[in-house]
Amino acid sequence: MNQDSPRPTIGLVLPGGGARAAYQVGVLKAIAEILPHGSPTPFRVITGTSAGSINAAVLATHATHFQLGVRRLNQVWANFTTDQVFRSDWGTVLRTSAHWLAAFVFGGLRSRNPDSLLDNEPLRELLTNHIRFERIAEGIASGALDAVGITASGYSSARAVSFFQGAQRLRPWLRPRREGRREQLTVNHLMASTAMPFIFPPEHLGDQHYGDGAIREAAPLSSAVHLGADRLLVIGSRDEHTKLKPDSDEQAPSFGQIAGYMLDTIFLDGLYADLERLTRINQVVGQVPAGTLRKTPWAPLKRIDTHIIVPSVDIRHIAQKHAEEFPRSVRMLLRGVGGHKSSGRQLMSYLLFQQGFCKELIQLGYHDCMERKRKLEPFLAGDPVHALEAPQHMLAALSGQKQRAETKE
Repeated sequence: MNQDSPRPTIGLVLPGGGARAAYQVGVLKAIAEILPHGSPTPFRVITGTSAGSINAAVLATHATHFQLGVRRLNQVWANFTTDQVFRSDWGTVLRTSAHWLAAFVFGGLRSRNPDSLLDNEPLRELLTNHIRFERIAEGIASGALDAVGITASGYSSARAVSFFQGAQRLRPWLRPRREGRREQLTVNHLMASTAMPFIFPPEHLGDQHYGDGAIREAAPLSSAVHLGADRLLVIGSRDEHTKLKPDSDEQAPSFGQIAGYMLDTIFLDGLYADLERLTRINQVVGQVPAGTLRKTPWAPLKRIDTHIIVPSVDIRHIAQKHAEEFPRSVRMLLRGVGGHKSSGRQLMSYLLFQQGFCKELIQLGYHDCMERKRKLEPFLAGDPVHALEAPQHMLAALSGQKQRAETKE
């Protein structure tokens, strides 16, 4: 790297994905091995949404010792059981089912209407016991961390709010349908960000209720850029190159299949749209002579180098293989909504907080990251990047899919 060039501020973007976020831990585990022992985090800006917000918070509390933070993440994810995330005992499942049935039969129960399918209070207890939020301020004060941001969706405001804790020079921002708000982060922010609609109850913060951050997050990369990052590592949780074929005996989709489809759309479609938008902006900026934009209304535009790592295989197939790991009570609940067959594997992949499934995703993430080691090392070292390899590759794949569709028509 040229000594005269300023070192880029590297940001880490961890999108949502429920249990699929175990894949992120595998990628981070590989990065921890690549770095020298005892290194601080290479990511001065860390942002997370939904389950990714949990990983982001743990890394931020160990900003001065990256490997230690990753070890803590691996310890939790590799030993996950469903009852650490939501209540799965028979009594709770039967009461929940009866509650929903009564609401449907009697046309509502007024103030006692159910607000979620599952009770995620065990997750609050897990996060409280494992995350020391006071360490975030220590990491910022030490200079190892610039900022960490957690995104949740306000139901009343219909706005994605990125709650951030960071250096004093950072300023809040307000854009259409999205906002950056400085706050001291707590377990309540994580509960808000992970409150998957219909599945987990909303979380009350300040003057409104919040749900999963991915619901309204149209620009998942923007909060990291607002917080000062000019180079981004994005860890996704969906293989974009999978060729889908309809079942030969396809029937009308079940509630479980539709729910899985909706979660997939909420968590990941916005990410890839934002990556495509970022790539187009970089192409435009690259065609403009250096210094020209400073004299125009487009002065804030700048090149954001990006590297994305996504699963090399379809996670839904892995989920189907581990479906029997669900407690019997949860399997019964999924069967009731049509989410237990192969058509429901998409929903399973978001809810399967079980050891076997999570361990296999961790191994997959580790393998996929090590496959990119030669390209990732200079990226993390701050060396110049001449092409947005990963997003360009993604755009080529999407373009190819569009061309194939047009040919068939």
